[in-house]
Amino acid sequence: MKNIPFRQVDVFTKVPFMGNPVAVVLLAESLGTEEMQRIANWTNLSETTFVLPPTDERADYRVRIFTPKSELPFAGHPTIGTAHALLEAGYVEPKEGALVQECGAGLVKLDVREGMISFDLPEPKFSFPHDEYRADLEKILGCIPCEPPFLVDVGPRWAVTRLPDAKAVLELRPNLEAMKAQDVALGHTGVVVFGEWGKGRIEVRAFAPAHGVNEDPVCGSGNGCVAAYLRKTSLFRGEILSSQGSALGREGMIRLSVQSDRIMVGGNAVTCVSGTLTA
Repeated sequence: MKNIPFRQVDVFTKVPFMGNPVAVVLLAESLGTEEMQRIANWTNLSETTFVLPPTDERADYRVRIFTPKSELPFAGHPTIGTAHALLEAGYVEPKEGALVQECGAGLVKLDVREGMISFDLPEPKFSFPHDEYRADLEKILGCIPCEPPFLVDVGPRWAVTRLPDAKAVLELRPNLEAMKAQDVALGHTGVVVFGEWGKGRIEVRAFAPAHGVNEDPVCGSGNGCVAAYLRKTSLFRGEILSSQGSALGREGMIRLSVQSDRIMVGGNAVTCVSGTLTA
């Protein structure tokens, strides 16, 4: 049996149990891929991360990210939660306020400042879905978006679409079985919708039933893809606050920085469980 340091971190919140939890398995080099997937299925969280020594000398650590059913090359709230757990445990030290994470999507830079951790979104790749997909998505959502969706790939590949306002986002009741079938057939991570509360504030929801997560309470990569969508469509540049999770009884808050050459996704994190994993 192996005893491995373990944390469960609530991300995009300062208040325990009101954000999005991620399980972080520290010093996980003794675990194989099948063991990691089995542990991720057991934790039954949207993601579980496993920290490993880096293979790139520019990185401070390497992380593998698993949903209950599969491995992801990158994900947002696990990136912040893992960095928080490593900093808290004293396993890494920021260099000039920065850390570098190695993951399946490559190297990801993180800024660590005043209790907030922010990551640079991997360079997004865009594609425009065909008419049949858009018609099917409208049926799945049960509403007509303001503009046609974009497929935004940052490791996870989200379909991102804008609804008339934040109220429409909160009232949304999508057909999750139909969404799952569509995402499995096309290899998408899931669907992200957003709408405005007013200037500088949006509401976001993210659905990934194909990965065993019907609705993600607070999704970093999904919010990053919303920021990329806003930049791509010239809807917004600058700082914007995104709230997510109220449909699930959470109060997540994400700070997005949308610049011409850089998108950053940031938030707070707090440890809720600290102990040892016996594997």
